[in-house]
Amino acid sequence: MIMKILVSILMLIFFPFFTVFVSLLPAEQLFGIEYEVRVINGFTNNSSLPLVIWCASKDGDIGGRALQEHDDFSWPVKTNFWITTTTSQFSCTVKLDRTRKSFDAFKVPRDIYRCSALRKCSWLVMEDGFYFSDDEVNWKKDFSW
Repeated sequence: MIMKILVSILMLIFFPFFTVFVSLLPAEQLFGIEYEVRVINGFTNNSSLPLVIWCASKDGDIGGRALQEHDDFSWPVKTNFWITTTTSQFSCTVKLDRTRKSFDAFKVPRDIYRCSALRKCSWLVMEDGFYFSDDEVNWKKDFSW
């Protein structure tokens, strides 16, 4: 009997605070934030040999493409209320001729902040390395081949 009363009191206290908390959150955070992940072939002279890309998460393959010059491969990633995704990491392997490189195209702890303004996580793959941008105007080299 006392336990039921305590539970009822706690619910009466907790429920109004929870309701106020949820009402103050932006709707997009409550229902998830969607990001666009995009990988662009930035090579200037590989018209005879495409850049091959294959991406996957722990839940399965996103797929692959053979990208000619300036082609791109993109997919949406949506977080949930807890700012995670069902899959917190999307990895890609990029191959040009015999050169191959794997990288994390989207990783929740890293990218929810650096991709937040426009919700874009863009990668430009060039001869000298992989460049990242959240606006596709300002590119910063993240790593080399």
